[in-house]
Amino acid sequence: MSVLGNLKPAAIWNHFEEMCAIPHPSKHEEAMREYVVNFAKKNNLEYEVDEVGNVVIRKPATKGMENRMGVILQGHLDMVPQANSDTKHDFEKDPIKPRIDGEWVKATGTTLGADNGIGVCAALAVLESNDLVHGPIEALFTIDEETGMTGAFGLKPGYLKGDILMNLDSEDEGELFIGCAGGTNALAEFRFEKTAVPSDSVSYKIVVKGLKGGHSGCDIHLGRGNSNKLLFRFLRQAERSFGVRLAAVDGGTLRNAIPREAFAVVTVPKANAKAFEAELKNYEDTVKKEFASADAGLEVKLEKADMPDGVFDEKTQKNVINCVFALPNNVIRMSNDMPGLVETSTNLAIVKSDDADKRIDVICLLRSSVDSGKEALERKMESVFELAGASNIVFDGQYPGWKPNPKSPILQVMLEGYKKQFGTEPKIAAIHAGLECGLIGGVFPNLDMISFGPTIRNPHSPDEMCEISTVGKFWDYLVETLKNVPKK
Repeated sequence: MSVLGNLKPAAIWNHFEEMCAIPHPSKHEEAMREYVVNFAKKNNLEYEVDEVGNVVIRKPATKGMENRMGVILQGHLDMVPQANSDTKHDFEKDPIKPRIDGEWVKATGTTLGADNGIGVCAALAVLESNDLVHGPIEALFTIDEETGMTGAFGLKPGYLKGDILMNLDSEDEGELFIGCAGGTNALAEFRFEKTAVPSDSVSYKIVVKGLKGGHSGCDIHLGRGNSNKLLFRFLRQAERSFGVRLAAVDGGTLRNAIPREAFAVVTVPKANAKAFEAELKNYEDTVKKEFASADAGLEVKLEKADMPDGVFDEKTQKNVINCVFALPNNVIRMSNDMPGLVETSTNLAIVKSDDADKRIDVICLLRSSVDSGKEALERKMESVFELAGASNIVFDGQYPGWKPNPKSPILQVMLEGYKKQFGTEPKIAAIHAGLECGLIGGVFPNLDMISFGPTIRNPHSPDEMCEISTVGKFWDYLVETLKNVPKK
């Protein structure tokens, strides 16, 4: 039975509900690509799949619009796979379960995939419509945007023919985005030896949970808790005060999501157990007060754990704890040129041990709209990693930012159109996230680019939700804009 069948515009929501039934986490977009290709065949539209798996579908101009600039409607096929710890969900097999909650569409215990499913479905709705007025249309559907922008990196000159790129991957209706941050992945690897558990010890599992998490670019300025930072803040104290030994750690899952949960298996001398338990309760009280406004659901708990077969050697344990505790996190610098815009940030995304490989990985995502700021942050992170004795340090996956062009022709059209259509001025902004525009613009430097979309809150977390009314407004605005695209 359809859950979203009565929502308007039906052309978008019907596709989105079908999309929810198709598993499409990053790096597993095959079924979604097949859906898009079959859509093109069904509608007798020209399509092309490139060597990395991107799809472009082309639709001719409607009668009388052949002399307009070609528009590329662009979105990505993958979604961020995040689920609550009490939700059993296999993102490679199980469908997303959408639901209506008042004015919002949400998922049940998982990310919704409105990022970027709504944008993809809007492009499909344009392609299949028989009554819209528009010039030549291309719809570009890229792969693996969320974990590496693999599709955008793989684009080759000549693949696209249009003049204007409309990226449909923004998340604030009423805002027109004309710039974005670039990014870099940072990885530090620590090698450990397992040593015997100290005699007369007890074991615990430390659990940090209940955080909101969110998008590591769009939400980084909200002051939410980072589960890795909260866990290692306590571990540093507990190591010194109670002789805690660390046996395993597992915090965060995705580099571009603020980590919501983190876990550590530790041992404590039996003589210190009661004091350790009391101190953890004190610590929970302290951090709950600190994050009462930003993350009211925060919990720091102890669970009984089976005795591990060993603990990390003392040197590596100390190095990792010092490293994670000292690493920069959250907003590093605000923009002087665009008030309210985060210029540079870093997200301490993942800290995870691997017993089989005797390795602990610390993974961060660095973002900046200023290349020199990003490079300086890389060097700062590198210094912390080196001082902490990391055995391997890698910076990779670099992608460029998108420099704003306030004189963009399509921006002028859309500014005038929004005011005429809705009676208010849209906001012009840049976004502290990694839109694909920077990479696409590098391959197709003559494109005039803009990004817009409906209102989506808490992307990259199970609290993701899309405001129903803004999807209709976004659609009406897109349709009207296509009518008014400049002539060639």
